[in-house]
Formats: sequence, C-alpha cells, structure tokens
Amino acid sequence: MADWKKNSIHALDITGYTAEGMGVARLEGRVVFVPFTIAGERWNVRLEKVNKTVAWGRGVELLRPSPERLGPGCPVFGRCGGCQFRHMTYDEELRAKGQHIADALERVGGVRLELPPVLGAEKPDRYRNKVQFPVDRAEDRVRAGYYRARSHQVLEVEDCLLQPERVSRLQRAFEEWAAHLPSEYHMEGRFVVRHLYVRTNSRGEALVCVVAWKPVLPGADRLVSALRECEPGVVGVVLNVNPADTNVILGPEYHTLWGRDYLEEELCAYTFRLSVPSFFQINQAQTELLYAVALDFAALTGRETVLDLYCGIGTISLALSRRAAKVIGAEIVPQAIQDARENARRNGVENTEFFCGDAGTVAARLSGEGVRPQVICVDPPRKGLQPEVPAILAGMAPERIVYVSCDPATLARDVRRFGELGYRAVKAQGVDLFPRTAHVETVVLLSRESEIDVG
Repeated sequence: MADWKKNSIHALDITGYTAEGMGVARLEGRVVFVPFTIAGERWNVRLEKVNKTVAWGRGVELLRPSPERLGPGCPVFGRCGGCQFRHMTYDEELRAKGQHIADALERVGGVRLELPPVLGAEKPDRYRNKVQFPVDRAEDRVRAGYYRARSHQVLEVEDCLLQPERVSRLQRAFEEWAAHLPSEYHMEGRFVVRHLYVRTNSRGEALVCVVAWKPVLPGADRLVSALRECEPGVVGVVLNVNPADTNVILGPEYHTLWGRDYLEEELCAYTFRLSVPSFFQINQAQTELLYAVALDFAALTGRETVLDLYCGIGTISLALSRRAAKVIGAEIVPQAIQDARENARRNGVENTEFFCGDAGTVAARLSGEGVRPQVICVDPPRKGLQPEVPAILAGMAPERIVYVSCDPATLARDVRRFGELGYRAVKAQGVDLFPRTAHVETVVLLSRESEIDVG
C-alpha cells in the first residue's frame, strides 16, 4: 500500500487534465492533481495536501518529459496565477481544452458529440485588450502588478506576455509617477490608488483609468503628462472613485482628467464605443471567430426573429441583425442597454430592439405578449442560466437555441436541462478566446426534437 501522507514522494504518470489545467495522476486508484505537468509525462511528485481520496502534489523531478513541453518564456509563470498552460505547446493546450469540453458535455450534460478541434488563435500572445492591475505599497515601493497565485500579494511584473507591450510601458510610467509622490499620499499603509486600468484597441490607442479611494488625485497633471509621453496612443485618462472596502474594482463615480472617456473598436464590421465599465470580450480577433460560429449555428435566412439574451452592449445582436428580420436584445445592466441602443444607432442598424431586465423576466414578458422567435441566442455569465430560464425559453418554442458559454461545466448542466425540455444538443464548437489560460469558450446548437433530421 502506497504511503498516502503529506510530503511523501511517488513516481506518477500524468494521464489528463483538470478543468483548471492541472495534470491528473493516480496513486493506487486515488487521484492526485499536479500543476504544470503534461499528459504522458512521468514525475516524482511530493504530496502537499492530502484528503481521504484526493491529493494535491508538486512535481519535484521530471522522469519522462513530454515532447509537448516548452520553456515558459515568462519569468513569473507559476507565480502570478494568470497562465496555466505556458509550459506546453499551444497544440497540446488546445487538445486539453477540447477534452475538457467533451468531458463536461458527456459527464454532466449526458451528451456525447463528435467535437471538431478547438479553434485556436493565430496569435496566442499579446491579445488582452483590457488589463486591471492591483496597486499596492510594500517596502516603501508602489507596485502595479498581478496577484501572486492564491493570494492578495501584488507581484512585481516587468511585462506580461498576454498584454500589449504598450500596456507594460504605461504600467512602468505609472509606477515611476507613484514613486515621486509625497509619503502623505500613502493612507494607513495603503497607496491612494487602488487599481490601474488600461483598455486598448486594434488601432493602437489606449484609455487609462486610475481607481482611487478619494475623488482627488495628487499629481494628476504629472501623471497625465507621464502617460502621454510614454505612449502617444493614449486618448484619455479617467479617474474612478471607489471608497468601498470591497474586492469590487470600479466605483460609481468618474472624472475625466484629460482627453476623452471612451475608445472605439471594430468588431464584425461594426464600430463600438467602449467606456471604462463597458463589457467587451478581451480578445477581439477570436471574438469575431466566436461570433462567426454562433451565426453559422443560427442558420439565419433573413426571415427570422431572434431573441438575444445577455446581450451586453449589443455585439452579438448587431452581428445577428445582418442576417435576421429582427433581433430583440435583453440585458440586466442599464448602462449596457444604453450602449447597445447607441451602438445600433451609430452603425445604422434599424432592425434591433433592446430591453433592460433579467433574462428570464424579459423572455417571460415577451412570451406573454405572443413573441415567438425562431432562434434564441444566449451568452450568460460563468454561472450559466438561472434555473427557471430554460423552461421559459423552451415555452417560446424556438426552432434553434444557440448557447455561447465561457464555462463548460455550467453549459453542460444547462444542456441537460434543455434536453429534458425537448431540445437536443446537435453540435458544438470550442473557440479559444483566452490562450495560455484554462478558460475556453464553447458554442452549442440545441435543436427542437421535431426539427432534428435523423436521416
């Protein structure tokens, strides 16, 4: 019997991956999770946390490396917690993500589909168009970096391979500005600034937001000058005020320190105006690919009414509008609905209508008014659909439901719920919007049983 104790060391074979990207091994039938390992490798593993049937370990000696192993190319990989797959080839990462989707659909959703390979990114680095740096004062230095894995300790990061290089330059300019502020602006061990937020677009522009505890930012003019000098593409600097002692990043109050308070970005041939709080996918190129899959699954002919739930600022709605007779969007965030209406107006789109409200409530009201969309598109947050929503949507009797998901587990749970209501998953496609991290997007087509061609 193997020694199942903390700090014991065992030679183990890595056979697969968890949803979080850790390697999975077995020790006499019990599961051991080992980060930064690759399927097919053999490691000497030290058990660091042991439960009755599950343990978490650390690889201490690589006995048989995988041909898919890479040097991470990042000095803080494994410490900052941002990337999970930088130790392997991108092809192996995509295989791991595809297996994660398939496993979730089969084990949780009760659905076995022949899945095509996950659609990977042409450029798996430097893709993030929004970065939020926590700011901390430690050892008389102000740092804008990333949290160390599983902690709230800010790690000094010279550069990050997921963010554009201009973001790193702005980060360093901010730290240099902070270093010259008088000590009175360090409040009870905390620096006056809570977060540095940078949003970029494909035109090479940047919008910078400084999140502070109070509505007055000392040395604001010098900060604006420093940011503009280091990066000519800066179009605006905004102060956000958040006095609440919570982990919510943005507060309710905004002041424009210089320039404008928004960026514009192109997506699917439409132009969107993005303010600091606007939701927008962080990988523009892969988002276009994701929406292309959703449009393909929707199979629109120009005659359909489409209901787009969790529509945000209207990105999918506008993409759908090009091929639909009418698109009705719903979103619970009032500012997002205002942005969606304005985005439709700015792009000359006249066949959309947007409502503010909870997805289930809006869908139930529309159903009561006799609205019968032929296609419903849902793109919910990570927690998936609320329990009552699948039945409401099935009651509207659409021919097809296109489910866009950022979490395979909650997607699979909802696929099972729809299956019990007469909607079967007929195909799925993974799209990698977040290379080098454990996150993956999936699009699933659900069709009403009577509409499925079984021939």
